[in-house]
Amino acid sequence: MKPKIWLSSPHMCGLEQTYIKEAFDTNWVAPLGPNVNGFENDLQQYLNQDRHVAALASGTSALHLSLILLGVSQGDEVICQSKTFSASANPIVYQGATPVFVDSEKDTWNMCPTLLEEAIKSRMSDGKTPKAIIAVHLYGMPYKVEEIHSIAQKYNIPVIEDSAESLGSHYKGQNCGTFGDLAILSFNGNKIITTSGGGALVTKTIEDKEKAVFLSTQARDKAPHYEHSHIGYNYRMSNIVAGIGRGQMTILDSHVAKRRSNHELYSKTFKDNEYMTFLKEPEGHFSNRWLSCVLLDSKKTREGLRLAMEKENIESRPLWKPMHQQPVFKDAPSFLNGVSDDLFDRGLCLPSGSNLSNQDLDRVISSINMYFAV
Repeated sequence: MKPKIWLSSPHMCGLEQTYIKEAFDTNWVAPLGPNVNGFENDLQQYLNQDRHVAALASGTSALHLSLILLGVSQGDEVICQSKTFSASANPIVYQGATPVFVDSEKDTWNMCPTLLEEAIKSRMSDGKTPKAIIAVHLYGMPYKVEEIHSIAQKYNIPVIEDSAESLGSHYKGQNCGTFGDLAILSFNGNKIITTSGGGALVTKTIEDKEKAVFLSTQARDKAPHYEHSHIGYNYRMSNIVAGIGRGQMTILDSHVAKRRSNHELYSKTFKDNEYMTFLKEPEGHFSNRWLSCVLLDSKKTREGLRLAMEKENIESRPLWKPMHQQPVFKDAPSFLNGVSDDLFDRGLCLPSGSNLSNQDLDRVISSINMYFAV
C-alpha cells in the first residue's frame, strides 16, 4: 500500500526538543514553569497589538473561560457562527446558555453580517439581547472584520474572536486574534503550529488574563491552605507542552508560507477544471490557508472525489457540517440563507500540511486528475 498522505499532520522542526530537555533537566515538569511564560511572551510579541496571552489546555477551554469572563450564564443567549467546528459552540452549553446560529456569506464563508444584525434584532424583540458573539476565521480566512465589529458595537455586544484556525492570518495588516474583546487560539495536533494539545486566551487587559489564569488553576484563593471562593478549572497549559510551542513559534511563518504555497499550487493546477472552485482572498484579507478547501459542482462529485482519494490512501474531508444541522443543536434558534448548507454539500478539504513533500503533492494532484479523467 502507498504511504498515507494526511490532511494536516504535525510538523516539528527539532528545536522543540531543546525546550523539552531543558524542562526535564531543571525538573520543571510540574504544570507551570519558564516555558509557559516564554510561550505566552512569544505569542504576545507575534500578535503585536499590546495583547495579553494565557496559555491553556485547549482552544475549547479558552472559549469556555471567555464566556465566563463575559458573565454568560444560565438562560443567556450567545450568537455563534454556524459553519464551524463544534468546539466553537459547545462551551455555550457548558454555561447553561443557548447558542443562536448565524449562517455564512459567500466571500469568506464566515458569519454573514446581514444575518447577524437580523438575529440580534429578532432576539432583542423577544427580550433576549445576546450576551456575546462568537465569530470564526474559518480555515484561516479572516471574517468580515469591520462589518461584524461595527454591528457588535452598534448593539454593545462583545465579540469572542475564534482564531483557532487562523494564527498567522491577518486583515489589513493586523493579526487575527487581536480584533475581538477576547480571542482564542488552538494548538491541536492538526493546527498551523501544535503543542500536541493546547490553546490560548488572548485578552486586552492584564486583569482579564489574571482572572483567566486564576480560574484555569482551580481558582485557588491566596491562603496557606486550599481555599476556594469560586469554581475553578484544570485548564492551564503544562511547562512541557509549552516547550513544544516555543519551538513551533520559530517556524510559524515558514509553516504559513508552505500552506499558502500548497493552496496556490492546487488553485493554479486546477484553474481550468470546470468542476472545482477555490475560495479567493477578498481585498485586505490574508489567510494562512490552514486547510486548502475546494468546492465541487455537486455533492455527488465531492463524495466521489473523496472516495477516489481514499482508495489512493490520501486523506481528505468534507467541510465542517454546520452547527444548525447537528442533532445536538436541532432545537437551537438559527438564522439561515443556505450558504453553509451548500458549502457542506460541495466542499472538500485537500491535504494541506506544511510537511507535504513535492512527491506527496504530485500524488494528490494525480489522484484528482485520474478521478476527473474517468
